[in-house]
Amino acid sequence: MMIFTLAKRELRSLFLSPLAWAILAIVQFILAYMFLSQLQEFLLVQPKLATLENAPGVTELVIVPLYGSAAFIMMLVSPLLTMRLISEERRNKSLALLLSAPVSMAEIIIGKYLGMLAFAAIMIFMMTLMPLSLYFAGTLDSGLLFTIVLGITLLLAAFLSLGLYMSSLTAQPTIAAMSTFGVLLILWIIDWAGSKTEAAASGLLQYLSMLRHFEAFTKGIFDSSDFIYYLLFISLFLILSIRRLDGDRLQR
Repeated sequence: MMIFTLAKRELRSLFLSPLAWAILAIVQFILAYMFLSQLQEFLLVQPKLATLENAPGVTELVIVPLYGSAAFIMMLVSPLLTMRLISEERRNKSLALLLSAPVSMAEIIIGKYLGMLAFAAIMIFMMTLMPLSLYFAGTLDSGLLFTIVLGITLLLAAFLSLGLYMSSLTAQPTIAAMSTFGVLLILWIIDWAGSKTEAAASGLLQYLSMLRHFEAFTKGIFDSSDFIYYLLFISLFLILSIRRLDGDRLQR
């Protein structure tokens, strides 16, 4: 299918850029440092935990904080990954060739999105190798680990969909990156304002908060409302991106 051809092309072009390799290296280095720091602290308090009833294990004290930090780092990294998706082609005047190709706007958007999603899957896989290494030394809460990996996958997929839409609005990758980060930051902290507003408004702001929905996964809770939130978020910005390209094609 043309969608997968475009996805492969996008992923290949991404790895031809030093940016992708730099992001993989830096993110992995930071997370490895955090993982080892959390693991060292856990080993120091493990004798005390052994005397407690129903004490938290390595999954709660090492892995959950790791993915919590990773979620914030991904929010910083996502705008860098998506800023060139459409804006670079618009700036280089190559968007006209893309729009005149015998493919639909939906195929173009979904193909580019799947290419970025494949790169995101590589980052998550590399990150997950660290928690999985603990299986050689003890036991993990597999259910909690699976849930939090699912949560960060949905979170990163939502980040990328928003970044793709922002990239379709401008010819300047820097503007696309800053706009993406600004909107993501607002959606990350929006529930802070919810605690100071009326009950109805507070509930709405908390539902819009990306952090609030991700926190449920970090507790090992799979709520269908959180899953649907991310699916709706991703679908919304993919549809907006398709409509944006349709508008560009009709103007030509």
